[in-house]
Amino acid sequence: MKKIELIHKLSELDRRGVYVLARRDIEKLFPDESEKAMEKSLQRMVADGLLQRVAKGLYLNPAATSKNRWIAEEIARALRPGSLSYVSLESILSEYGAISQIPINRMTVMTTGKSGVVDTPYGTIEFTHTKRRAAEIIKRTMQAKGRPLRIATKQAAIRDLLRVGRNANMIDRSELEDEPQGEEA
Repeated sequence: MKKIELIHKLSELDRRGVYVLARRDIEKLFPDESEKAMEKSLQRMVADGLLQRVAKGLYLNPAATSKNRWIAEEIARALRPGSLSYVSLESILSEYGAISQIPINRMTVMTTGKSGVVDTPYGTIEFTHTKRRAAEIIKRTMQAKGRPLRIATKQAAIRDLLRVGRNANMIDRSELEDEPQGEEA
């Protein structure tokens, strides 16, 4: 892969709002590149600043003009392809003002994919698995304009927090009225 080719392809993707790429996406852009050559090219492009490695097998175009404040959500979405993921727990409860703590440099995400914690240059992303079906998740979440991930409603986020056994002492007690407890995650 030549620098100029990569710059042109990244620019095309940027015009379409794409700036987070999995290695497999980059491999599709350069189908003639062998696995070994791809590895060396990626290392070179990261060293040259054309790509930023944000997680294992995941890269970001640092020159993209389409980047916005939701970079961590774009990364989270790319880390769990094929899974339904949404911002919940402490992250969204803080946004709603239902808890006084503000998670600094950490985003909590419920996902139908696997649980795990991923450190990125844009903060730590904590994935918590849910067994809920897609239709139920869609009902309990909403798509906010411009955000890559769905967000839990306030009541759904409180239920998620209680269900997965997190510290509920931080929740403003008036937010807990009529909340069911003990549901399956």
